[in-house]
Amino acid sequence: MWRVQLHKIDYDEREYNAVKEVLNSGWLAISEKTHSFESAFSQFLGHGANCLAVSNGTAALHMALLALGIKEGDEVITPSLTFIADQNVTNMIGAKNVLADITSMDDWSVDPDDIEVKITPKTKAVMIVHYAGFACDMEKITALCKKYDLFLIEDCAHTPGADFNGRALGTFADVSAFSFFANKNIAVGEGGMVVTRYEKLYEKLRLLRSHGMSVPSFDRFKGRAASYDVIQPGLNYRINEISSALGLVQLDKLKESNEKRKKLVEHYYKRLDDVSSVSIPYRNFSRGKPNYHIMPILLSESLDRAVVIESMKNAGIQTSIHYPAIQKFSAYNGKVCSTPKAEYVCTHELTLPLYPGMTINEIDIVCDELIKYCI
Repeated sequence: MWRVQLHKIDYDEREYNAVKEVLNSGWLAISEKTHSFESAFSQFLGHGANCLAVSNGTAALHMALLALGIKEGDEVITPSLTFIADQNVTNMIGAKNVLADITSMDDWSVDPDDIEVKITPKTKAVMIVHYAGFACDMEKITALCKKYDLFLIEDCAHTPGADFNGRALGTFADVSAFSFFANKNIAVGEGGMVVTRYEKLYEKLRLLRSHGMSVPSFDRFKGRAASYDVIQPGLNYRINEISSALGLVQLDKLKESNEKRKKLVEHYYKRLDDVSSVSIPYRNFSRGKPNYHIMPILLSESLDRAVVIESMKNAGIQTSIHYPAIQKFSAYNGKVCSTPKAEYVCTHELTLPLYPGMTINEIDIVCDELIKYCI
């Protein structure tokens, strides 16, 4: 159907062999592959990160709020340019979403100054997202959280392999949440990782992941324990061994994959920098190394985004939007504050195809078609 897809998974025989190994083992629930994945991811992040593999990134965010004791009536400052999971998990525990705007039309990261304006006596936590794999200003944000004694949660769905001035994203917060959904830089279909540097929080998260049980199922399967206790109420947010096996391979390939993304994005820059009706965020980014998760552009007001999307579709090119405005969703309309800069971006943003296996020729196809509607 597509001449150029929005995304293709970066799989080869290594992923297929990893899945076969799990299937041949006869055990699909958490076991050695998951433990190896958690250990490898901890080493990858560094800075004392303790990692627990979970069923998806939303589960990781939910666990973060629960472990930090966020409750009904509390306020959580959440990013206004993000996937709705951030707001959903906050709403589901009864806390109030207070949206913080982006910094500017060039920097789509959450604005630390707007975060500070939104802090009230009811504020208990700040949640941020490193949009497109570009780091927020972690120096200012961590200082704010320390000044006002607030918990910090990093939504790292876009970030594996990205850093803030040399330090891995996901190691600044009290709790961080990674997603390994099918379109992510580490793609396992469904999966995630919840991360903390604090032992007490790690123990809370470990119990939350698996029904609050004192002994994992695999230990009972192996005969290492006859029964178990339930230490606290918990959930079933466990990952499975197939996803962990895929995650190990994808993590091993991540550095090379991100380098490929970088070269492809640089070619997009070369083709689009001089197109007056298109602007590209983060062009002067200097807060660290991005991982180029997606390729977002901002269309000028002279262009009808719906027409551009349909025209690109008719040319066989798949595009997307990251993201619709939270204020426009039925569940949140009239229930969250306005964030004018983010809402403008949400109205005019277009995401172009990007994935490690993409070719320069395919980028030229995308740009040639896009430029036709920008002249």
